[in-house]
Amino acid sequence: MNKLALPFFLLLVMLHTANCQSLNVSQRKLLDSLTADIEKNVYTGIHSILISKGGELVYEHYFNGWKRDSLHDSRSSFKSITSLLTGIAIDKGFIKNIHQKVYSFFPEYAPFSNYDDRKKRMTIKNLLEMKSGFDCEEFNGEKDCEELMVITKDWLRFSLDLPMKNAPGRVWAYTSCNPMVIGGIISHTAKMSIMDFAKEYLFDPMGITDYRWTVDSSGHATPAGSFYIRPIDMMKFGELVRQNGSWHGRQIVSASWLRESTSTLTPIPDFSFVKFSRSEIAIPRPTYYGYYWYTEIIKTKSFQEDVLFASGNGGQYIMIIKSLDLVIVFTQGNYNSSKAKRAFDILAKYILPIYTKEKQIDI
Repeated sequence: MNKLALPFFLLLVMLHTANCQSLNVSQRKLLDSLTADIEKNVYTGIHSILISKGGELVYEHYFNGWKRDSLHDSRSSFKSITSLLTGIAIDKGFIKNIHQKVYSFFPEYAPFSNYDDRKKRMTIKNLLEMKSGFDCEEFNGEKDCEELMVITKDWLRFSLDLPMKNAPGRVWAYTSCNPMVIGGIISHTAKMSIMDFAKEYLFDPMGITDYRWTVDSSGHATPAGSFYIRPIDMMKFGELVRQNGSWHGRQIVSASWLRESTSTLTPIPDFSFVKFSRSEIAIPRPTYYGYYWYTEIIKTKSFQEDVLFASGNGGQYIMIIKSLDLVIVFTQGNYNSSKAKRAFDILAKYILPIYTKEKQIDI
């Protein structure tokens, strides 16, 4: 019988069975324990967890009414996708380099409000590193410019008009207005909307067709977050990074851009995702920031692994552990709560032990 003729629920059973065959008994037992703990609300607010090993999906579970085809708000984890889009724009020659001055791209918006000489020195790199100098700090909730931005009609104009607090390149201060400006630069140089750019150069080549942008009343889509996508497609982005920018033999974004953009250049002051996960087995280590990507070492008494990840409010994570050929996706509903970071406890307790033991056997 043709597989396409099989009932949809039977196809899902076959997929689950095929995935499980790649795991041994002890591995399945540990992941079954994870599933049971979530279903018993040991971990609350979990919507999905997906695990891929070497490009093979080995675990895919949805909880609390969520399903494979449910579109989930990726929140700020989409900023990491904007980093990919920036790299593509550079690869294609639309943007010359990350040292170009930001305000040179927007003559149609001049004159700018709150203008001073520091804005003249701001570069694309400053935006990518969260060192623009804008008077915003959303990571610690000190000054949430995003909340003010979304009530305006033109989010790009709002971002460009922000007052400055620091010289560009000096102070790490997280704000969604930085990627909003990046989106404007990509649109300006490629002469198409960020939506069309992403569709042509990233989504279509990767077979990602089911998604929804958040758009302001001027028609600007935000590349900073509030992008709705299926978790299985979030997994594709993780696989793209794991495979150094290649997707099914096609180079989507250059490996050199991924090396540069995921470098751990900036320590986030006094912060660790593991610390806020309240894990009893993982030892907190500092978190670092690249170009809209985070890195942190997950360390226990038994192992330590470098984890590269995208992160969004509520617990939206795309995690890549290159040393183990792993990609892990979490979606959650733990908005504005430290419970979102319990994903890192799950990672240390249920997922990494499977593959670190496997790695030790192979050595």
